[in-house]
Amino acid sequence: MAMVTNKVALISGIARGQGRSDAVRLAEEGADIIGFDIAADDPSVEYPLATKEDLAETVRQIEATGRRAHVAVADVRDYDAVEKVITEGTDRFGRLDIVIANAGIAPVTNQLRFRRDTFVAAIDVMLTGVFNTVYPAIRHIRAGGQGGSIVIHGSTIGVVGGILTEPSPGEIGYAAAKHGVVGVMHTLANAVAADRIRVNVVHATGVNTPMVVNEAMGRHFQDHPEIAKIVVNPLPVPGGMLEPADVTNTVLHLVSDAGRYITGQSVVVDAGYTTYR
Repeated sequence: MAMVTNKVALISGIARGQGRSDAVRLAEEGADIIGFDIAADDPSVEYPLATKEDLAETVRQIEATGRRAHVAVADVRDYDAVEKVITEGTDRFGRLDIVIANAGIAPVTNQLRFRRDTFVAAIDVMLTGVFNTVYPAIRHIRAGGQGGSIVIHGSTIGVVGGILTEPSPGEIGYAAAKHGVVGVMHTLANAVAADRIRVNVVHATGVNTPMVVNEAMGRHFQDHPEIAKIVVNPLPVPGGMLEPADVTNTVLHLVSDAGRYITGQSVVVDAGYTTYR
């Protein structure tokens, strides 16, 4: 039997990478998907973000599983826009059971990372954006009366701190946001436990997604080989990075009945990286 049969899952940053991996796997396991993505570039990062074509491809892959998709263009920093997507999706599907706060950016490369606005962007997308995704969704999960699960995508940087060549707003903002979502998780886990809603953070090491594997990041590592030497997982990983599916496997466990008593936890998927550090 599929692990999340007839559940409905909300996922932010769904157009590609980790968000797409989570969406398609949950659909394969029986869930209908509500999702959104900005599907446009952002001046705070050097690399290209997802496109509307990427978003359409995610929808195609979800629907190829036989499940339904309600997907829209929305900026995770815009509370009203996110709430609208959630309301429209739950009105269409009649319930909400799972939330995965995934949207993220990496304003950490080259000279761009020294701009103050990259700190603000990191906090807006990956901390305020998590609140904007999770908070308006809670009432819809509660309305179903069947409990639910919320997973926030964190980072090993939210466990052991960032790797800086020198202090920069972008890198500090990224680390602060990933630490901040742990506080969000702990607070919400206590607040919604009586409603049988579980809240956890998944902290992954480097993952083979376009946020990490892109020209700007490659150039940054070339310019700073001392960082590349530090970013090593003790457990051998082909290519040095996890695949999105490796992280999705843990997400699926947490949102399914297999993880029904796991809440308030920072779950690390890091091939030993945080222990090594």
